[in-house]
Amino acid sequence: MKINGSKFFLTSALAIFVSLNASAKDVTYSNPVLRGDFPDPSVIRVGDDYWATATTSEWAPLFPLLHSRDLVHWQNEGAVFQKLPEWTHGKYWAPEIAQFDGKFFVYYVADKKGGSLNIGVATADNPKGPWTDHGPMIGQAAGSIDPMPINDENGVRYLVWKEDENSRKQPTPIWAQKLSEDGTKLVGEMKELLRNDAPWEGNLVEGPFVLRRGDWFYMFYSGNGCCGRACTYGMGVARSKKLLGPWEKNAGNPILAGNKIFKCPGHGSVVQDARGRDFLLYHAYSVKDSVFVGRQGLVDEIKWNADGWPVINDAKGPSGEALAPLKFAGPGMPLDMYDDFVTNKLGTQWQWPQSIEPAVQIEKGALVLSGNPERKDALMSSVLAVQTTTGDYAATTVIDVREFSAGSSAGLFAFGDRDNALGLSIRDGSVSVVRRQKNKDQVLQSVDLPKSAKIYLRMTATKGHLFRFSIWNDTAWTEIGGNMDLDGDYLPPWDRGLRVALTVGGDNAKARFEWLKVINAN
Repeated sequence: MKINGSKFFLTSALAIFVSLNASAKDVTYSNPVLRGDFPDPSVIRVGDDYWATATTSEWAPLFPLLHSRDLVHWQNEGAVFQKLPEWTHGKYWAPEIAQFDGKFFVYYVADKKGGSLNIGVATADNPKGPWTDHGPMIGQAAGSIDPMPINDENGVRYLVWKEDENSRKQPTPIWAQKLSEDGTKLVGEMKELLRNDAPWEGNLVEGPFVLRRGDWFYMFYSGNGCCGRACTYGMGVARSKKLLGPWEKNAGNPILAGNKIFKCPGHGSVVQDARGRDFLLYHAYSVKDSVFVGRQGLVDEIKWNADGWPVINDAKGPSGEALAPLKFAGPGMPLDMYDDFVTNKLGTQWQWPQSIEPAVQIEKGALVLSGNPERKDALMSSVLAVQTTTGDYAATTVIDVREFSAGSSAGLFAFGDRDNALGLSIRDGSVSVVRRQKNKDQVLQSVDLPKSAKIYLRMTATKGHLFRFSIWNDTAWTEIGGNMDLDGDYLPPWDRGLRVALTVGGDNAKARFEWLKVINAN
């Protein structure tokens, strides 16, 4: 099934298992519900609609706006910021979406120019935006991250966040401070709520989400190492009769830990459906696909035991399959991605490294990608990419080389970041397999281009990090790179999954891509 370039649905119909003879109550869904790199997800309910967002880190546009009617099928409706807020320059983490007095808020994290990690805030009258940025609110010397707003027992609105002292090898406090009436500034004094003092929490606690249930406030928080192959993340919970404490941690923490299906679960938010049931949207790595896809979005129902403490999936870790939260209200689309650029607008699935926005035109059913003169890079001065959603896939594109200028390049890459990529590059009449590692390029093999105006390139991935590359040569695919798997194990940054990227390089580069297909093998 084709995915139109202007729409990109994140949930696979293959993830839904519906028996023809089953009753509605037996309908199940499979995790992850947000396939791909969606760390630190946050979610709210607005009537019958659910709106979520997630970390984008060093990718733009910043913070996707995700919409669902059933917590399982999600559609990307755009982003909070198409342009970077002027005060920022990277590390776009942990956006928390909230609603208060008819206004919508996204509290988020970014590196402040000339400063530390700061918490900023944007507001809108509608979750789809447009969003107005109000600048930084707080940036402690060690950094301030993972914000979320909550009303105390007297209805006074506070911001809760983490001080990033683990960057200094110090304990990490969770703070609270009053918000101004408009919710865009902090007023009064800070109050520490809790810090890492339990063995399982390791060198940090972070990602707080506070909800009120009955007479209690509950803080869901994460501890230990969030990211990468050696991650040790888990989720705990504490409770208090008053927002400012004292807080009591659950003796059974962590209440959510990894299992055989998912590892390092954590950093999420809780949303209540119309029936009063609580659901946790959070992230975890797939054990099978590991760090190569990234931290994906999962949903699980929260149950409450007789002692008033929350339980998730009977303490078995993230669920692989569970009863559907709500009546399915799709649409659900296949995991495969196809964009033939037939619309006049770039689809919401596309991302680019936040530091330099690519020059893009869509014309006559093709994407025209131009090199960025601000970045001197013969291989990838402009990059446009889509997330991977599994470790096994084939990506194919076709490039029209009739308007190719001398010295310019265009390619198809498995992309970790600007310093680490592996793929095919066309330049000066040849196509090469190029490994970029720590910003050093190595040509592994080159062949002459076919005598054709249109060049077809294919990249096949297995287990997320083993790659083969080929070019269409008249009647068949011809492998380039020694007819062997090339290992891209070095590619993923510590906090991000891999992307499939279209690239151009050179000062005056311009390439015409007619389509991109990413077909998943599972």
